[in-house]
Amino acid sequence: MKNYKELEVWQRAMLLAEQAYRETKAFPSEERFGLTSQTRRAAVSVAANIAEGWGRATTADYLRFLAIARGSLMELETHLILANRLSMLAQPALIELQQEVERVGMMLNRLITSLRAKNQ
Repeated sequence: MKNYKELEVWQRAMLLAEQAYRETKAFPSEERFGLTSQTRRAAVSVAANIAEGWGRATTADYLRFLAIARGSLMELETHLILANRLSMLAQPALIELQQEVERVGMMLNRLITSLRAKNQ
């Protein structure tokens, strides 16, 4: 692969971030600097850390950034669940986003496992 943009996991993470942005548009305006901002930052962080890790010099560095991306993914899911509990995010939207979170998470796990095996 020439660059991180060819990675399916990065592409899916970008789609997830787009979905998160679209869904948070409907959040209350008083949440602009609260849950809206936190949700969007976590969503963007997943793809951004995949990209940043790709650009690092060593596999160990790449793995560290992939682990950060995985942590951001769990943070995003937590924000989405809270938004649903607070009636800011409808249940069907939550389910759709959680399915995508799961897909991206599985892809990240496979990439991490693959890189660890090659790094040993």
